[in-house]
Amino acid sequence: MSYLLSLDQGTTSSRAIIFDEHGKVYASAQREIQIKTPHSGWVEQDAMEIWTTQIAVVQQAIASARLLAKDIKALGLTNQRETTVVWDKRNGKPLAPAIVWQDRRATDWCNQLSQHNLSEKIHLKTGLRIDPYFSAGKLVWLLDNVEGLRQLAEQNHVAFGTIDSWLIWNLTQGSEHVIEASNASRTMLMDLKTQQWDEELLALFNIPKSILPQIIQSDCYIASTATGLLGAEIPICGVLGDQQSALFGQSCFETGTAKNTYGTGCFMLFNTGHEIQYSQNKLLTTLAWNCQNQSSYALEGSVFMAGAIVQWLRDGLGIIKNSAEVEQLACQVNTTDGVVLVPAFTGLGAPHWDSDARALLCGMSRGTNKSHIARAALESIAFQVSDALSAMQSDISQPLKELRVDGGASQNDMLMQFQADILNVPVLRPKLLESTAWGAAAMAGLKSNIFNNLNEISESWQLDRAFEPNMSNDQREYHLSLWNDALQRAKSK
Repeated sequence: MSYLLSLDQGTTSSRAIIFDEHGKVYASAQREIQIKTPHSGWVEQDAMEIWTTQIAVVQQAIASARLLAKDIKALGLTNQRETTVVWDKRNGKPLAPAIVWQDRRATDWCNQLSQHNLSEKIHLKTGLRIDPYFSAGKLVWLLDNVEGLRQLAEQNHVAFGTIDSWLIWNLTQGSEHVIEASNASRTMLMDLKTQQWDEELLALFNIPKSILPQIIQSDCYIASTATGLLGAEIPICGVLGDQQSALFGQSCFETGTAKNTYGTGCFMLFNTGHEIQYSQNKLLTTLAWNCQNQSSYALEGSVFMAGAIVQWLRDGLGIIKNSAEVEQLACQVNTTDGVVLVPAFTGLGAPHWDSDARALLCGMSRGTNKSHIARAALESIAFQVSDALSAMQSDISQPLKELRVDGGASQNDMLMQFQADILNVPVLRPKLLESTAWGAAAMAGLKSNIFNNLNEISESWQLDRAFEPNMSNDQREYHLSLWNDALQRAKSK
């Protein structure tokens, strides 16, 4: 039996999962990571904590599998995207907190770019919208606001990277400073066509090229883990940003297939094949992966708040004690009784791109209770996904036949049924919900010859449950009209 180790570094936790060659979970370990919000709209993490929790869960997973490191054929890595780390090349120490993808501190900088009419240029080069979500604004903010950082950068002492870069640097004890292409496509600095750093954008943003990592393919043998780190040197040879990894792990290899991941945020990716397809409806064009010397692209709808809404019900409002309770509470009522939550806590993502929109809970009456609010919270996730899919359907010629789902909240039956009803498309939940971790492991398996082709990876996908739409058109229209009214009220303009 061949084993694959997947490092899944997410926004709320670091995880390590050991899979066998059939995609079965053999062992896993997980540790939470702290998120700090020092100012409104700021979201930070400690880069050292990201690394120490990640290496700890790797050791824990190997130990609980009762394997030796030498039994593991290859290591795959997947990560929260856009999160920005800067460190000192001389000693590997972070020079600032990691700025998380949800962080909005670069809003003013983004507004300036838009005012200089750069939106079209940036969209054509990178496939992205000007937004604080992407790494470029976070990096510019660090260079301009961390004392001495720009000076150190000019002396060639600074390394910048996304989380994959940071983990690979540490796994190889500083010998590799790289970024995988799907992650690089989320920085707003990479030219999608050439898959190289764009010199014009670097000059425009005043970013020294010396701090940037080398862009590599998704199925590239990078190096083996450093001697002494894990007891044996494990080849690192499959890396993907978390949403691209979930698309790969869901076996969405064909043009026209799509998946939605319900994590901290919600991310719908639609495989557009080997051609770059630009969105006319404010979606993102992104590199899906670069493997077997061929690039695949995707359209993406990014929703900033999904599982994070349930965390807010738990930590902010205190109406549930743990996240698992939300479905039970929501199912105590059949409808929200007109209550709508627009979860624009950190602005609105695709297809609205309104970073100044703010959350809104409306339609309440004297009879409203916490069950109505819990149901409205879950429905708000489905409505946001529906907005992204509507934009996607306008961009593409073929209608979506089915939506494959994964992530924590995909286990919520009430939400998945409502999602199928609102989309009017079957929602398919696989047996293996670890699509993100499996995607990186499968990519590493492809490179290390455990799999000969993509068809062999597809065989690991098995259906757990299909949610068929059963809502009338009138009901659907009624729900969507309530949502759209509330949405207009939450927007900044």
